[in-house]
Parts: sequence; C-alpha cells; structure tokens
Amino acid sequence: MRAMVVDDSRAMRTLLRNLLKSTGLDVVAEAGNGIEALAALKAAGTVDVALVDWNMPEMNGFEFIQAVRADDTWTAMRIIMVTTESEIEKMTKALEAGANEYIMKPFTKDAIRDKLQLLGVIG
Repeated sequence: MRAMVVDDSRAMRTLLRNLLKSTGLDVVAEAGNGIEALAALKAAGTVDVALVDWNMPEMNGFEFIQAVRADDTWTAMRIIMVTTESEIEKMTKALEAGANEYIMKPFTKDAIRDKLQLLGVIG
C-alpha cells in the first residue's frame, strides 16, 4: 500500500512518515501544502491513503480534498484529515467534502493505526 503525507510542518511529516512506515506502508510522497500535494500525487501515480493537515499555506487541506475528489483518478484513495481543528462543523465539512476519517492532533500511534485498519489500508 502506498501513502502520502501532507502537512506544512516538516516535523509532523517526519513523524507521520515514520509511523506509516512502521505499519508497513510505503510513503511515496510528502508535501507542505495542497498545491505541492496535487503535484506530488500526479507524479506518484497510485496512492492508497493520504494523511492531510487542514491548516496549510497556499492551499489548505480542505481545498486539497475538494480538488482530489473532483478528479475521478483518485476516487479510491482514502483520505484521513489529521488536524488541530476540533470544531464539529469543520469535521463534518471535511467528511462531506470527501475525507474518509478525521483525527485530532495530538494523536497516538494507536489512533492512526486504528484509522488505517478501519479504512482497510492495513490488516
């Protein structure tokens, strides 16, 4: 399974990349904002799951989800919003836009693993 991490924090990208690798996923792309993420996604080809932050410069995570879901190429890609945004309205908005799951920062390794299992990305 192939994964990508989209977050404007280099430290968070590293943390998530290492966590995903520890579950057996191949992290094929990383990006610091939605614009970089779209370019990385096109270059990477098939990506099974993306972990995406909401608050980023240039194109935020919500806008990235909208762009991805508007393109049939990535219909099967699962998206987990990983963010500090805790308002129920934002969670609902992200899920309605096409995110498959939503997880709050700070998170535990087990919480990420649970979401990946729930989506069928890992066993």
